[in-house]
Amino acid sequence: MAMRIRPARLEDIPSLIDIERAAGDMFRSLSMDFVADDDPGSLGELAPYVDGGRAFVSTDDSDGPIAYIILDVVDGAAHIEQVSVHPDHARQGIGRTLIERAAEWARERELRSLTLTTYVDVPWNAPYYRRLGFRELTPDEKTPGLRVIEEHERAAGLEVWPRTSMSRSLER
Repeated sequence: MAMRIRPARLEDIPSLIDIERAAGDMFRSLSMDFVADDDPGSLGELAPYVDGGRAFVSTDDSDGPIAYIILDVVDGAAHIEQVSVHPDHARQGIGRTLIERAAEWARERELRSLTLTTYVDVPWNAPYYRRLGFRELTPDEKTPGLRVIEEHERAAGLEVWPRTSMSRSLER
């Protein structure tokens, strides 16, 4: 199957929610049911990403989404709000390809880096992002916007397990 990435469309949003639920179920194997049960977002929450050109999908042969990435701009960086691959399509380089599309999007907007927040010890989280060139930020390197995101995650209870902020420079 050839990998296809395209901008997400409003009619894709129900599929994105389904992908997020399926990907979240993988956390159950680590006894992280709270993450698996986390709200995958709603049409109203995801539509601004689509309308703003900040959502991309990887599609199957029938143009149906099998993975997605949504982006924000936070303190001059493209912030990966979420990247999820349906487990039926995992370990095929789809997440990496979506992250490279995000990097291209960021460069087009002259943003200096990609950032994200993630779990430290989940194999498909921080260790995976390290392999893609991300590094953990020290407390002094965290921008005000990242601190706000971290505080929001703490308030939502996501820091029951250790989390970190990571960055990948886009400067050549």
